Amino acid sequence: MTKLFQGVVLGALVGLSASAAFAADVRTYQVTGPVVSVTDSAITVQKGKDNWEIGKSADTKTTGDVKVGDKVTIMYRMTAASIEAKAPKAAAAKPAKKK
Repeated sequence: MTKLFQGVVLGALVGLSASAAFAADVRTYQVTGPVVSVTDSAITVQKGKDNWEIGKSADTKTTGDVKVGDKVTIMYRMTAASIEAKAPKAAAAKPAKKK
């Protein structure tokens, strides 16, 4: 192999391991309960008295044919849909006290 090719392969491997390490930092959560509803884009599970709706896509790994009433365990991650930053308000200047 040429030095250039080795460098490209090494760089790609370092990049992949760095992105894998970054992805591992995102916490995974779990919810278990009976299925209330299921569509192509979401599944709703009853957790206690609450219904938890969790989005899903064609990439979601699913084992078996999930139907309403089935007890399921869902592993999920929280992902931001949007982030809006606002600058903090400037602190109001207090007048100097007279002596």
